[in-house]
Amino acid sequence: MIIIKIGGGEAINLSGIVRDISTISGPVLIVHGANTLRDRVAERMGYETQVLTSVSGYTSVFSDQNAIDAILMAYSGLRNKRIVELCQQHGINAVGLTGLDGRIVQGRRNRGIRVVENGKKMIRRDFSGKPATVNTGLLETLLSNGYTPVLTIPIMDEEGNAINSENDDIVCELQSALGADIVIQLIEAPGFMDEIDNPDSLVPTLSENELEAREEVASGRIRRKLRALLKLCRSGGCRIIIADGRTDSPVSDALSGAGTVIRHS
Repeated sequence: MIIIKIGGGEAINLSGIVRDISTISGPVLIVHGANTLRDRVAERMGYETQVLTSVSGYTSVFSDQNAIDAILMAYSGLRNKRIVELCQQHGINAVGLTGLDGRIVQGRRNRGIRVVENGKKMIRRDFSGKPATVNTGLLETLLSNGYTPVLTIPIMDEEGNAINSENDDIVCELQSALGADIVIQLIEAPGFMDEIDNPDSLVPTLSENELEAREEVASGRIRRKLRALLKLCRSGGCRIIIADGRTDSPVSDALSGAGTVIRHS
């Protein structure tokens, strides 16, 4: 089984990705983002996306009810259904879902994010959290009957509320629950880069120890991504590939050796 995580950037080649997926034999689970589209939706709603930085250096989107509404419209609405539409056009019988549907992904709502604002430490509470459980029965029923789940946020908290969560963390829970053999992450870069603007700085392979060392010195969103990748790597049960989602054949390229391969130590 393959889990394919599609980034939410503007330049991601959705058509090429779906065309590639249509050639894969065996079950595939798609997880997708829509951050660029969310920001446009939020702007049309009349508010700006807020990014918080915790005291430990991790960044996250502040998820009040306006942000959740934007997520529902951008992620689970427009982007999700356009991907399902592309799948159907390429003969993939896709089903668009969020973590809310059938409690596919249930999480624990954050008690609060410790931040520093105007020189003072404070707690910011919102509708965000971490995934904790996966409804494997529902997903396995869909997969075993030939359907391709197309999954995105929001997920559900303990009380049935829609909450924001990181797709990287969701992918970790899905891989653990379903035992996926391969996880492909498609981004707006050739792979993991030492210098984002230098195409010659692609890192072809990363070990668990190298991931840990990089996570310790990183900051912002990349630190959060590295932490999730480290957790996925430590599971030891899958091949992880970070590859370019902008090419003509992103999935085929990744499976053929393009991008960055993360290996369990």
